[in-house]
Amino acid sequence: MIVTVGRIGRAHGVRGEVSVDVRTDTPDERFADGAVLATDPVRRGPLKILGSRWHSGRLLVAFDGVADRTVAEGLRGTLLLAEIADDETTGDPDEFFDHQLVGLKVVGVDGEELGLVREIIHAPSQDILAVTRTGGGEALVPFVAAIVPEVDVAASRLVVDPPPGLFED
Repeated sequence: MIVTVGRIGRAHGVRGEVSVDVRTDTPDERFADGAVLATDPVRRGPLKILGSRWHSGRLLVAFDGVADRTVAEGLRGTLLLAEIADDETTGDPDEFFDHQLVGLKVVGVDGEELGLVREIIHAPSQDILAVTRTGGGEALVPFVAAIVPEVDVAASRLVVDPPPGLFED
């Protein structure tokens, strides 16, 4: 299974380092020296990591073949991908890989079927579930415990307690 472990941000300095928006709980493992990551778009990779370091709360990464700021800026927005076992979990019962959530049935606290999770949107402040509504249209559901109190991957469903208007026309 292929998962997104980061997204390349802006260049840092003049030697080709880039900032990375980390999307993994194991950045020291995923961004270790010598690791090779696939990319989306494919034409920008694969990228071999020469080194990584934390600076002011951001992960900075140097890739093989990216020696200056111009080349580094050309990678901006690239998704960094890694292979994981199909049955791998995050190790935290309250965290999930995107592929575990996409396709789950969305039901209200009263059991009413509301739709299906179509996509996970990784916004700067919080993740958002893009839900294709049962009656048509889409709802964007903040993925926070107050609104999504239960996720049951084994039963292929998640329960939402939406604020008024989120699933109404």
